[in-house]
Amino acid sequence: MNSFIIVNARILTLAGENAPRRNEFLADLGIIENGFLSVQDGVIEQIAQGLPDEDFINNHPEVPVVDANGRVLMPSFVDCHTHTCWAGSRLEEFEMGVRGVPYLDILAQGGGIMSTVHAVREASQEDLCFNVLGRLGLMASQGTTTVEIKSGYGLTTESELKMLRSIHDASQDVPQLIVGTFLGAHAIDPDQENFVDIVIHETLPAIVQEFPGITCDAYCEKGAWSVEETTKLFKKAIELDCPIRAHLDQFNPLGMLSHAVELGAKSVDHLEHSTDEELKLLAKSDTIAVLLPASGFCLNDAYPRGRFIADIGCPIAIATNYNPGSAPSPSMPFTISLACRRLGLTPAEAIIASTFNAACVLNLQDKVGSLEVGKQADLQLLDCEDERELAWHVASGGPLLVSIKGEIVHLLTDGDMELEDEE
Repeated sequence: MNSFIIVNARILTLAGENAPRRNEFLADLGIIENGFLSVQDGVIEQIAQGLPDEDFINNHPEVPVVDANGRVLMPSFVDCHTHTCWAGSRLEEFEMGVRGVPYLDILAQGGGIMSTVHAVREASQEDLCFNVLGRLGLMASQGTTTVEIKSGYGLTTESELKMLRSIHDASQDVPQLIVGTFLGAHAIDPDQENFVDIVIHETLPAIVQEFPGITCDAYCEKGAWSVEETTKLFKKAIELDCPIRAHLDQFNPLGMLSHAVELGAKSVDHLEHSTDEELKLLAKSDTIAVLLPASGFCLNDAYPRGRFIADIGCPIAIATNYNPGSAPSPSMPFTISLACRRLGLTPAEAIIASTFNAACVLNLQDKVGSLEVGKQADLQLLDCEDERELAWHVASGGPLLVSIKGEIVHLLTDGDMELEDEE
């Protein structure tokens, strides 16, 4: 089934300018009170206030109808920064962190990213794909229907290709929209001589040959890639027609933010320790700030200054950063709660940051991220009549209904919400 009608809903359309939202537009939800939405063949056909008229009903025989009974209907989530493809476990490192060992110390001892690298190298492409599929199912049940997934746990040409192939394989088996990103610059492999040069001149070209136009990402941080190394990589990526994104300022402000903006990065991610000067430069650009509050929650309670970043005019997206170490959470609702409680965003801002602006990071705003006629029917029906409950609740249940291209992939019902065929 990929056609249905939802009636009696509080609809957050997020309709507006087809560009990343900032300033006052970062909180404009485009609300339709007590409206209906029609999906035909996987595409949003009509959105309007009130109920469908008799002619409309007659033209849609046998189309199922969902009575929302005043609940919130909104776009499904776009998780624009994840590391969902991994193998192995980092539970021992988790316990070390609980006992007070800093994350960078764990990394220096061969843990962190490198421990997952070893597990991924040993895993088969089929095993990695299986792992991804299980995690994507969990994410869909919590309202996430578009997912970016990075490589970066291979750090050899062969293993990076294996990861990206497994991500591609998974994308063929799920209705979710999956976007792969090359993160060969996730760490410095101490066992490979001239590692940086290998990534830039061997691995990146091999990746681009198989996945033309793939986004190139890098982790610029003490103990990982330096500003100079990251800049060299990005210039090579631009040469190969790849968009660029950057992890930066998570623990230390190294100055990469301004370089990334000057190079035209699609996004800069983390920003926990960014300086005022560089953030003001970011606000004058088209680069999107991607904030990842689950990392601060899981590591060290260091968070980006979301309120300041929004107030100076930066377009903001938020994402889970789902990974086995610093953010083992697939939940966008939890990310929204943290964005409001720890970053200072309003619920409306966090909703746009997790849907439309996140779609802009992936260049998918023409397809998903808002509820507008002609877009694919990626939407969710929440179990509440006020969208602020998304931020207020912590670790609550998922939505009642999730649709991907009009296919209902998740459905919970209660006494006053039913899915019925029209007569």
